[in-house]
Amino acid sequence: NDPEHAKKLASLADLYVNDAFGTAHRAHASTEGVTKYLKPSVAGFLLQKELDYLVGAVSNPKRPFAAIVGGSKVSSKIGVIESLLEKVDILLLGGGMIFTFYKAQGLSVGSSLVEEDKLDLATTLLAKAKAKGVSLLLPSDVVIADKFAPDANSKIVPSSAIPDGWMGLDIGPDSVKSFSQALDTTKTIIWNGPMGVFEFDKFAVGTE
Repeated sequence: NDPEHAKKLASLADLYVNDAFGTAHRAHASTEGVTKYLKPSVAGFLLQKELDYLVGAVSNPKRPFAAIVGGSKVSSKIGVIESLLEKVDILLLGGGMIFTFYKAQGLSVGSSLVEEDKLDLATTLLAKAKAKGVSLLLPSDVVIADKFAPDANSKIVPSSAIPDGWMGLDIGPDSVKSFSQALDTTKTIIWNGPMGVFEFDKFAVGTE
């Protein structure tokens, strides 16, 4: 979000409309920076529509209400998870963040991504879900790889059996099945973040 770069981008325009909901939360030169130099800076119709859907879904959901939260790090989703625990009936977790939850429960996670400084937080979030009667589902199996690459060797193992030197890159078929069954019972679903490294075809199955 370099001010000089933002100023250059802003010099191309008379006003600014942000219609990219997926990047609206990021303070980048092309989204947040240019608003300092362009007046008016406004939200577009698509952004408005996304917010209407989201606010409507979250504040007045048809129940049972489920949320799917994925992504690589717990730290970037803390706010999302905490606010959803106040509202949802079912919370499904996927993506790289699950390994911090597994490790907090004493499971071995091999070389999977873990935020060591968030283990206590993961334990707290699990306890909070239990106290609120939210059904929090973690994947029961994972697709593991021997390296972070599209052509990695891969296999499916239970979440409790990730060997040393291997890393989890997607949720497994049993998890897809149990997540689908849980979602079959619901009337409203909101989804934020992928279930695995969907950029690699081999590890996009859970997300798809």
